[in-house]
Amino acid sequence: MKNKYALVVFDMAGTTVNEDNLVYKLLHQTLIDDGYDCSLDLVLSIAAGKEKRSAFRDVLIELGVFAPDKLADRLHELFKEKLLIAYATAPILPMEGAGEVFAMLKNMGIKVVLNTGYDSTTAHHLIQRLYWNIGEQIDGLITASDVANGRPAPDMILLAMQKMEISDARMVIKVGDSIIDIVEGKNAQCGLTIGITTGAQNASLLQLSNPDYIIDSLNEIISLIE
Repeated sequence: MKNKYALVVFDMAGTTVNEDNLVYKLLHQTLIDDGYDCSLDLVLSIAAGKEKRSAFRDVLIELGVFAPDKLADRLHELFKEKLLIAYATAPILPMEGAGEVFAMLKNMGIKVVLNTGYDSTTAHHLIQRLYWNIGEQIDGLITASDVANGRPAPDMILLAMQKMEISDARMVIKVGDSIIDIVEGKNAQCGLTIGITTGAQNASLLQLSNPDYIIDSLNEIISLIE
């Protein structure tokens, strides 16, 4: 019997990549170092899953900062420099079960694409550290810098569909650890949206976006598809 689904689009950090929320801790520290008083919880609730320049802008708006766009540009440049250094040295691991789930999906004839709010340089550096190769463990990688509009716009998922030659969004599953991942999937009209509690946001927060399922580990995906 032909699979109902043809593509799973996975978020990276917190979903398939275990980096202990390093990116949001660093985003938070960049704000603190520049004199802004905010909590890590605030950063996680507002910034999770977003293109990182937009994440800075939205946190600054929440803090009531005037003219946040120019400030967000500057902070984002500082952040990118720090992130490349951190990702070169910090422990970066596949999320538990990621490799096995990728292999099982591919054996089922289902494509695996990663998408992320990171820029292309950062994302490709990450998959190199994990020894994931496009055409082997994964079928594609779509980043915020590959599209005109980052999450929650559906652009990254639509580009993934185009590259995988899939025209029906009902055959696509979106999996992510943040509200904005789920909203992105809904905006792309994906057949399934799945929140996962391994990253930035817990089940209570994820439930606000009304995903089809909330799971606690990647391994649960296979039974949902079957």
